[in-house]
Formats: sequence, C-alpha cells, structure tokens
Amino acid sequence: MSEAAVPGTPASADSVVAESATARGRRARIALRGLQVLLALFMGIASALPKLIAHSSAVEPFAEIGWGSVGMYTIGALELAGAIALLIPVLQSLAAMAFIALMVGAFVVQIAVFDGQYAATPLILMVPFALIAWARRSSNADLLRLVRRRA
Repeated sequence: MSEAAVPGTPASADSVVAESATARGRRARIALRGLQVLLALFMGIASALPKLIAHSSAVEPFAEIGWGSVGMYTIGALELAGAIALLIPVLQSLAAMAFIALMVGAFVVQIAVFDGQYAATPLILMVPFALIAWARRSSNADLLRLVRRRA
C-alpha cells in the first residue's frame, strides 16, 4: 500500500506535484475559455454589430475602401459567425484560425488604405486568436471526424 493511501500519513511528493499540475491545467482551461468568451463578445458586439446595423462608424470606412454595403455586411456576417463558432467546442480552433486570416486582411487594409492609423489592432488581436487556435487544436481532429462521418 502506498504512503498516500494510508489515512493520516502525508501525501507523497509525486501526488502533490500531480495535484498541483491538475489544478494549474484546470485554471489554464478556465482562463482560455474566458478569453474565448471575451473575444467572442468583442467580435460579435463591438465589431460585427456596427457593420450589420449599418452604423456610420462602419459605413464610412467601407465606402472609403470601395467595398460599400455588400462588403460591410459580408465582413459583419463573417465576424458574427466566427464569434459564435468561437464558443462551439468543435469549431473553436477553426474559428480562431479564420479570425487570424481576417485580421491579416484587416491589417493589410489598414496599411494600404488608411495609412496604418489602426494597424496595431488586428496585429494585437492575432495573438490571442493564435493562442486559442493552438491550444484548442485537438478540436480540428474532432471536426474532421464529424465531417468524415457525415460524408
């Protein structure tokens, strides 16, 4: 019988380390999920919603780019879909990767059309999206299994 299994005896160093690693892993998963929720709220409310309701803060930049309302509604719909997908476990990594691609496009537009006025914003957002895409990469295999099963 191990030392830790006997009531009243101190836990072994190995079991303490394992419990500590489990607690750290749980806290990391909770923090990552919290980050996903915050980013989903930001992308859905602060970014997609103004485009979908044609708020002047969204209309003017898209007119300046030359994409008009079609481009504005398309990007808004993509952002809203991505925000929702970021909260669905099987889609979370794919959504984060899609947001990285969207942020690359936003960065290029900021540099090319708006002289880099807000170019740092998409670069900053790429970091947490990359973290989510990497940390939740196992969901890609789950998604692939689901798609193959349906085919």
